[in-house]
Amino acid sequence: MAKKIRKKQVKKSNVSPFNIYWEKKNYYMLALGFIVIIIGFFLMSIGSWDSFPSLVLSPILLIIGYVLVFPLSIFYKNKSKEKSSQEIKVDTGQG
Repeated sequence: MAKKIRKKQVKKSNVSPFNIYWEKKNYYMLALGFIVIIIGFFLMSIGSWDSFPSLVLSPILLIIGYVLVFPLSIFYKNKSKEKSSQEIKVDTGQG
């Protein structure tokens, strides 16, 4: 006779590995990055091509926006919240 094969039941946790951890601070920093970049492009368009805002101020603002503010808004994560979530995982894993 054929034996009935039972599937192993895998416990599903409520915590998703793809959980979006963005908070209000991340969105505020992203909006700040957009504002800095828009101001940088606006300063680039003011006056002639060899004016001070076009050659000095706008590249500085664009570098700050693209290299500092955007990556900070993406990678910033609240450390106190991360520690509390790790503690919860450790506590539930032992039970």
